Amino acid sequence: MLALPVVLVAVFMTTLDFFVANLAVPSIRADLGAGDAAVQLVIAGYGLAYAAGLIVCGRLGDLYGHRRVFTAGLALFTLASAACGLAPEAEALVPARVCQGLAAAMLAPQVLVLLRVLYEGAALARAFSWYGTAVGLAGVSGQAVGGLLVAADPLGLGWRACFLVNVPIGIAALALTGRVLPRTPGTGDRHDLDVTGAVLVAAGLVAVVLPLVEGREQGWPAWTWLCLTAAAPTLAAFVRRQRRLAASGRAPLLEPAVFGEQGFAGGLVAVALLFGTSAGLSFVLALYLQDGLGLSPLAAGAVCTALNAGFFLASLRAERVPPTVAALTLVSGLALLGHVVWRGSGPCLVAAALLVTGGGMGLLMAPLISSVLSRVRRERAGAAAGVVGTVQEAGGVLGGVITGAAFFGALGGGAWDDATLAGLAVLVTGALGVLAHCVMRARRPRHSLCPAARAGFHVKR
Repeated sequence: MLALPVVLVAVFMTTLDFFVANLAVPSIRADLGAGDAAVQLVIAGYGLAYAAGLIVCGRLGDLYGHRRVFTAGLALFTLASAACGLAPEAEALVPARVCQGLAAAMLAPQVLVLLRVLYEGAALARAFSWYGTAVGLAGVSGQAVGGLLVAADPLGLGWRACFLVNVPIGIAALALTGRVLPRTPGTGDRHDLDVTGAVLVAAGLVAVVLPLVEGREQGWPAWTWLCLTAAAPTLAAFVRRQRRLAASGRAPLLEPAVFGEQGFAGGLVAVALLFGTSAGLSFVLALYLQDGLGLSPLAAGAVCTALNAGFFLASLRAERVPPTVAALTLVSGLALLGHVVWRGSGPCLVAAALLVTGGGMGLLMAPLISSVLSRVRRERAGAAAGVVGTVQEAGGVLGGVITGAAFFGALGGGAWDDATLAGLAVLVTGALGVLAHCVMRARRPRHSLCPAARAGFHVKR
């Protein structure tokens, strides 16, 4: 009974901490005397460690047992949060944030696998629905929570409360982990970890994510292009190594056959598009509401609560709504938001459009992730979950970068409406890609889907 809350607490904390530090940056800068580079690393260090570690940590769960790796990740995340909150200077805060990101990477793949172990059929669909709710709410409310904690200044902690709040929650979850989570023994040789592959995939992912995170803000210096150029051959070397290990009968870090599982590759594209759309929307809203409409941060946050409300309410019914209808809802919400911006309407109509948009995201997120993982064989589940998490992260980064490029490209002369419409055009395109995936999946014969897939991504006839 307590297993689901324990794993969802971990999901919520790790997702929230990706965003919660953004509103604390001015206070961190003032309190610690941090420079621009250090502040950027406080934000980017978490995401980089998270993205680089997901595939490796998914494999660790397969080898050592998912409960064991989950427990270790939760303990490390709690300790790293304490280190962040107690950091005396920026030089101590940055490595603590990197440790937080690594701990989050240890947790994320295990959560997805543990849900599959704990539940099946309709219960699995409901569990993934709650998972999607936790991820979505943490993502869309992260900055608001950070701002609230800094403004409330509990016990005079200021920005430190954003990190220290995780400590009692993490300790409580750790006390329950051994009693409520099932033991999941490893399925392979514990010493059979492809260290070379781990280095290659981590280096390749950092080479992709780091320049995308830092490039626009720094004016795309030469090193960003060098990193992006190096990423392709590095990741290609990783793929070749995994194929070679699999062909020789040795255990690869990531079994190439996982991409041959029916619907997995196409589902990954849809996941990337959905999370890219979500990240891009957050970027556009932050600029349009405050700089375009002239709202205060508090008023802009109030408008964005409509997105949160739509997501939460819709996610409670996600398992009963066909995915095609869910994707249409998302497309309609974004199109409605574009119409509202084009007409120059006020914040109330923006909030109404966001309510519909949030509803579409809430209806889609959990069933989509469930459908991608539902057919993967259990011995590959950890690695597959790591891939899904990596795609979520990379999709979010790419969505923000592409949307930002379209937005600023149309901003000449302070034309906020035109810039917002350009950004929304990118987001509608991404949502249409998700819709296309849902339509193609709906056309597959129902009898070809396994029970878990029917529960997680069903089609009403």
